[in-house]
Amino acid sequence: MYDLIIIGAGPAGLSAGLYAGRARLKTLILEKMAVGGRILLTSLIENFPGTPTRINTEDLVKNMEAQVKGLEVRISQENVLEIDCKQKLVKTNIETHFTKSIIVASGARPRKLGVPGEERLLGKGVSYCATCDAPFFKDKNVVIIGGGNAVAEEAVYLSRFAQSVTIIHRRDTLRASEVLQERLKNNYRVKFSLSKVAQEIIGSAKVEGVKVKEANSEKTQVIPCDGVFIYIGYDPETDFLREKIKLDESGFIITDEDMHTSEPGILACGDCRKKSLYQVVTACADGAIAAEFAYKYISGTAK
Repeated sequence: MYDLIIIGAGPAGLSAGLYAGRARLKTLILEKMAVGGRILLTSLIENFPGTPTRINTEDLVKNMEAQVKGLEVRISQENVLEIDCKQKLVKTNIETHFTKSIIVASGARPRKLGVPGEERLLGKGVSYCATCDAPFFKDKNVVIIGGGNAVAEEAVYLSRFAQSVTIIHRRDTLRASEVLQERLKNNYRVKFSLSKVAQEIIGSAKVEGVKVKEANSEKTQVIPCDGVFIYIGYDPETDFLREKIKLDESGFIITDEDMHTSEPGILACGDCRKKSLYQVVTACADGAIAAEFAYKYISGTAK
């Protein structure tokens, strides 16, 4: 019997584990992939408070993991299949765990574009992770689809390897922060194809180009490239929670400001919950709050 089980070992789950460990709760963190979660898809973080220089993501994750394990919090690689909110059971691909409270920090996965060629050419030039695959495109031409901060950050990273990086975005301006946009405009390897909508990823055995349509007309063109990186948002990893707790129409978990879900003793934090800002710093804050109120629930001191 655990006091607390945390589902997910990204920044939110690790932060929850840190605070749970400091509260001397017997805690288990379950992670189906690698410790660190989605932030491992980027190589550097440059907006974490108290760090005037950029942080290597892998180093940050290793430090967080070491902190948590130093408090005797167990981390196990297991895939959660379902939970029982009433009995506080967590069933994984390995065994069933018993607990007094659960924090869901399962994160989110990259959203797919849903165009012809995407699935067929996955791993053959189509990627959702520049950090993972950039070295394969040394001196080649690549395309990034999307317009947010992730696109800007990964375009700069890709430009260290690729001959050219073309950003395709459906609007006439990017949504990335001004600092990142300035960095892009000063990078001679980065090009822009704005007010364009990707319709198809073209290629037989590997990616050869992207067919795009102008947002305000029916005119189309093919942008030749060797690789396509897709950054159009994320979908929450909450399929195992459907009909268990209250989710919004997109599958994000609905919580109050104290991270409580619709079920007593079940809390949620990080990118899997509905909120206005998805950043490492907000994920860490979520995790700390979730652990605090899990402790209050377990100890019977919650108001």
